[in-house]
Amino acid sequence: MKNVLACLSVAAFLATGISSAEEKKKPKTWEEKAADRFKNNPTDDHKATIDAAIPKPTVTPKQARKVLVFFRCEGFIHTSIPFGNYAMQAIDKKTDAFSTDLADDYSVFTKENLARYDAIIFNNTTHLKPNEEQRAAILDFIESGKGIAGFHAAADNFGEWEKGIELIGGIFNGHPWNAGGTWAFKLEDPDHALNAAFEGKGIWHKDEIYWYKPESFNGRDRLRVLLSLDMSKAENRKVLEGDKWKGKIDDPSKVDVPVSWLKEVGKGRLFYTNLGHNDLTFASETVLLHMLDGIQYALGDLQADAVPSSKAKVEVVLAPDKPE
Repeated sequence: MKNVLACLSVAAFLATGISSAEEKKKPKTWEEKAADRFKNNPTDDHKATIDAAIPKPTVTPKQARKVLVFFRCEGFIHTSIPFGNYAMQAIDKKTDAFSTDLADDYSVFTKENLARYDAIIFNNTTHLKPNEEQRAAILDFIESGKGIAGFHAAADNFGEWEKGIELIGGIFNGHPWNAGGTWAFKLEDPDHALNAAFEGKGIWHKDEIYWYKPESFNGRDRLRVLLSLDMSKAENRKVLEGDKWKGKIDDPSKVDVPVSWLKEVGKGRLFYTNLGHNDLTFASETVLLHMLDGIQYALGDLQADAVPSSKAKVEVVLAPDKPE
């Protein structure tokens, strides 16, 4: 019995030691976590695919433009972040739409530093915690006439900052439409300047799609919605017809899930799209042109109607019955 107890004690000690060693190896800082998640992606093959998808800008800039692409995360870290960063750098290299700086340190958010830029792009940032001075600099930046664009998890931001949530238009409330699914999207105004990429047609696209906390979402009285889930399609409705949602949703076909939108903020402009969870979303020429048009709107180079959806009379084009 003594031998058995001794063996158990040794085993417990070794297990504790292994557990402690594993804990020490766990990435803890943002830099360590990012390196662990990104793992030298995108590869050369990924980069070549993205390079081939870079679209021609819709308009020529009114002047030389500079954007700040911010990609820090305090919450979930999307593996698509370096793909989005590379896509923005490739647009910089291959077009005259804008030049790009990448940043992941809050110190960039000062009024003096932001004066160097025409737009900020929040690339899949999560749970950001800027201090009071940094918050003021971000708000002053857009309200004074500059632009902000957000990709995907930019709507999982600023949980402790109400004005930051308000700025983007809403905050994450889950993603019933997960990253492995291919979902149907309808165009809300195929003639809108920021919908030109879709060539007048609804689309099917593989990505993860959020919905937003109702109390946080700006709504159609304040946002011009460009793209939303097409809930006339069984594939989209099926997600909300399981036991999890029984008694919570009366009619899935009437659920409203905006995906891309724009709005005016003071003298400035905001564009947001929920597309961008999956790595190779940033290798889709269609999505990249939609993003680039949105960025050029935020920069003030591409004129686009920002009348809120509730006041705009627009045609809605559903997705095809099946993915093409």
